[in-house]
Amino acid sequence: MKRLLTILIVWCLISGASAQTSDFTTFILVRHAEKLSDGTKDPDLSEAGKERAQLLATLLKRTKVDAIYSTGYKRSRNTVAPLAVSKGLAISGYDALKMEEVDRIFEQWRGGTVVLCGHSNTIPETINYLISEPDKYQDFEENEYGNLVIILLHEKGTRSKVTWLTY
Repeated sequence: MKRLLTILIVWCLISGASAQTSDFTTFILVRHAEKLSDGTKDPDLSEAGKERAQLLATLLKRTKVDAIYSTGYKRSRNTVAPLAVSKGLAISGYDALKMEEVDRIFEQWRGGTVVLCGHSNTIPETINYLISEPDKYQDFEENEYGNLVIILLHEKGTRSKVTWLTY
């Protein structure tokens, strides 16, 4: 029931925002799902992570998504892979440590909806950058995987709205 309620809330937020005006760009930011502890620097998703990736695709099933971006790590790409398949979109790569890439994505998809998948330290940094509040959000805890952050952005740092959900 809790997941159904979360799905309903996300759908209402995103649908309502896109219906209001195309002057706003919607960023949906997620950290990669649970990863394996295999001792490598590029682990894949665990079974729980694979389930969360499927849940993300289900959650955004009725949401118009124009582009999906992920860092180059398996855990990030595989978190958004089910969503990309369901939307018929390719996953584009981006360097989450280079904010000029976030600017480029914003300009390219202005008025659209973009999903960005990153990491415990890069997603909060990206949120802070987009809303021009450098220290507002801190890195996620290592075991914190279910955050989904929706940012409605008119211009970077102005007229933005942040909605934080857990899925």
